[in-house]
Amino acid sequence: MAHIDRLTVYPVKGLDHLDVEQSRVLPGGTLEHDREFALLDDGERVNAKQSDRFHALSTTYDPETVTLRVTSPERREFPLDTETGRAEAAAWLADALELDSDPRLDRRTDLGHVDRQSMGPSVVSTATLEAVAGWFDGMTVDSARRRLRANIEVGGVPAFWEDRLVGADAPAFRAGDVRIEGVTPCGRCVVPSRDPDTGEPTPEFREQFITKRRETFPEWADRDAFDHYYSLMVIARVPEADRGKTVGVGDDVELVG
Repeated sequence: MAHIDRLTVYPVKGLDHLDVEQSRVLPGGTLEHDREFALLDDGERVNAKQSDRFHALSTTYDPETVTLRVTSPERREFPLDTETGRAEAAAWLADALELDSDPRLDRRTDLGHVDRQSMGPSVVSTATLEAVAGWFDGMTVDSARRRLRANIEVGGVPAFWEDRLVGADAPAFRAGDVRIEGVTPCGRCVVPSRDPDTGEPTPEFREQFITKRRETFPEWADRDAFDHYYSLMVIARVPEADRGKTVGVGDDVELVG
C-alpha cells in the first residue's frame, strides 16, 4: 500500500533536517517549519549552494522551544524566537561559514524561505532513493536522502514513482485529507554531488547521475516535462482549500485525477 513513509523539514535553510511525524500545511502551501529561517545577505538567501562549509556543521532544532543547537564543530545554543537570539546565531554562522558579509537570520512562518515561493513540498519515493544510492559506490540510502533533501517520502511504490506527477494529464495524489499536485521536476544543483558529512565532492557525480537517470527513466513519465536528466524529485503544490490541514507519516497515498 502506498503511504507516507517519512516527513522531513529543514528549519534553517542549508542546515540539518528534522524528521516529524506530522506537519501542518502553511497558508503559503509549504510544510510547517520547512525553511522557516534563512541567512539573508542583501536580501539574497545564503545556503550550501554558495558555501560547502554548511556540510561541516551539525545541528538540531527544537520546534517547541524554537531553539537551534549546534553540536559540531562546537556546542552552541541559540533561541531563534527573539531578535537577539537570531542576531547571535547569524553572527556565529557567518564566522563558521567564513562569509565576507554581515548576514541576518530571517524568519518566515507563513511560507518559509523555499526556493520556489509559488510552490510547496518536494516529493520523492523511498525506492527512488534506494536506486540513486545504487548508482554510486559506497553511497547509502541515508546519504542519498540527505543529499536530495525531500519533504515527503512515499513508500510502497516503485522507483521514480513521483515522475508521473508532472506533464500532460498527470495525476495528483491524496495523502490523508490533503491533495498534493505535482508542478515541476526538481533540477538539481551542486549540493547533491557533495558528501553530506564532509562536503567533499563525489567524483564525476553529475555525469554518472545523468547516465543512470537516462538509462532508468520510467516509461510512465512524460519526457517532455523534463528539461534534462539532471532532475530528480518533484516539486508539488497544495491547493488553497487544503492548506491548514495536516499530513502524517503512515497516511495512505492514493493517485487521483
